[in-house]
Amino acid sequence: MQKLLPYRGLRRKLVLAFDLGTTYSGVSYSVLDPGEVPSIKGVTRFPAHEQVSGASKIPTIIYYDQEGKVRAVGAESLREGITDQAEEEGWVKSEWFKLHIRARDGSSSDDIASKIPPLPLDKSAIEIFADFLAYLFRCTETYIRDTHANGDELWDSVKGDIEFVLSHPNGWEGFQQSQIRRAVVQAGLIPDNYHGHERVSFVTEGEASLHFAIQNGLPQEVMQSGQGVIIVDAGGGTIDISSYRKPKFSKTFEETYTPQCHFNGSIFVSIQARLFIDASLKNSEFHSDLDHIVRCFDKTTKIRFGDDNQAQYIKFGSTRDNDFSCNIRFGQLKLNGADVATFFEPAIRCIVKTVREQLEQPRSDPATVSHVVLVGGFGASDWLFKQLRKELESLGLKVVRPELHVNKAVADGAVSFYLSHMVTARISRYHYGTFRNVEYKPGLLEHDSRIGDLLIRPSGRKLVPNSFSIMLAKGTKVSEETETKVRMWKEVDNKDQLSTLSFDVICYKGRLDDPKWRDDDSGLIFCIGHFKKLCRVEADLSHLPLEAKPKKNGEEGEYFCANYWVVLLFNSAELKAQIMWKESNLEMRYVEILAVDLDPN
Repeated sequence: MQKLLPYRGLRRKLVLAFDLGTTYSGVSYSVLDPGEVPSIKGVTRFPAHEQVSGASKIPTIIYYDQEGKVRAVGAESLREGITDQAEEEGWVKSEWFKLHIRARDGSSSDDIASKIPPLPLDKSAIEIFADFLAYLFRCTETYIRDTHANGDELWDSVKGDIEFVLSHPNGWEGFQQSQIRRAVVQAGLIPDNYHGHERVSFVTEGEASLHFAIQNGLPQEVMQSGQGVIIVDAGGGTIDISSYRKPKFSKTFEETYTPQCHFNGSIFVSIQARLFIDASLKNSEFHSDLDHIVRCFDKTTKIRFGDDNQAQYIKFGSTRDNDFSCNIRFGQLKLNGADVATFFEPAIRCIVKTVREQLEQPRSDPATVSHVVLVGGFGASDWLFKQLRKELESLGLKVVRPELHVNKAVADGAVSFYLSHMVTARISRYHYGTFRNVEYKPGLLEHDSRIGDLLIRPSGRKLVPNSFSIMLAKGTKVSEETETKVRMWKEVDNKDQLSTLSFDVICYKGRLDDPKWRDDDSGLIFCIGHFKKLCRVEADLSHLPLEAKPKKNGEEGEYFCANYWVVLLFNSAELKAQIMWKESNLEMRYVEILAVDLDPN
């Protein structure tokens, strides 16, 4: 176990980590007192919690009435009689809503989107996300007030300045982070200003899981000898796979391969089961009980399954419920173990394939991957663990699960991430940069082919627009201190035109290795629209003491030219963008976190 260091701050602080998962959610926290070694705790008491197995997480479910008011959340949704009450009063159930944030940016397939329950009552995923966060926050406040010595005093001393850490799938980026931050604001947890936004930080589920493993039994070979480790966080909606190594004589870890995110979590086992049971019961009177049977499968059979040679049973009714033609006897549906194993097969194939790909990547260092660490709620499945061991140990890998609750990995790991920042180098997933105008060079083919688009500036300069300046290339290993910048300029007739100097941060997700122009992928079907706007950063430079210059483009009058730099910083799970300029030889910067609400479509 990696020891946490004493907190060096000057005042008490509370850190809350929300793990809002597709199927289950939890909260972990740490009270930071100056000079004290912090500890990581979990919220283990929620309303109606006695209905839920596993003390640290509650179902990610919300019931709304027809007016859109929240009526039941989390464990309350499993209370006895809640289904009847919901039907009688017209409540609408919302679950798996987290996946709609991913679906909205156009990056998930139609096949996946069609399997996600629709959002209720014209509500957005962000509105539901905010309602659930507000509920988790209220439960956390009650828990701390009730369980800590002087709990009321403790909460009152920190409630106005709480730091929030939110974990998310490896595949989420600036757009999804902007949606989550907006939900945090909408939930009333932070004010909607720069200082409020700064109290929210993000960590990928893969990196949070690594931090959990470090604190809870990461193999000593990895901690001491510099061997690599692959973290497989198998959750309800996604499976996040990340690779790390701890260089010899280093206290921190490095990411060694682009983290992966796949829609093959435990809900897709349930989807496969539903399709199979639906076909099996299509001619049975019990077909109308399909939803109930699948829910029973989720709660029992899916969790306990561990042997494909043994028959499996889904108990859903009473001893009077029988249909021998469909293998229903005494209220139990009998399934062949081999059939149940097929429900898990897509997830197993996905993990094995991704691990193989990461092993086969060329590496610049001699470190070898020795272990695969399986965490997450789905990671608690004995069948998944058993099959991964069989498949991956043949490749020379040792598959392990932490001794403590693997379903706490992300929430606890997110707090640990905030406290220790054990990962200091990461791999860029895409090309990041900005569009700019470049000096026209006659005779250069890529310039002459765009001669019809030339811009003539007041200085007389001829510029070719829409050149893509790569500031952070795909696959680049960068540390948290790394920053890249490109020099820009703006020519205007009046200094007031510099009051909203702006640039867009662009992410390129196509297949070109070196995209240079906005229209580079226009002729490639598989790349259309792969330049995505992440955010716009604006600054007011109209106050700069600029010297007026005579125009040289054939027009009369004067113009002003402002020089500035576009800066990108790679920090944790977020990029940061800045405009930099100089005043009286002093460097000035305007900072914007890439979490503004811009749809990349």
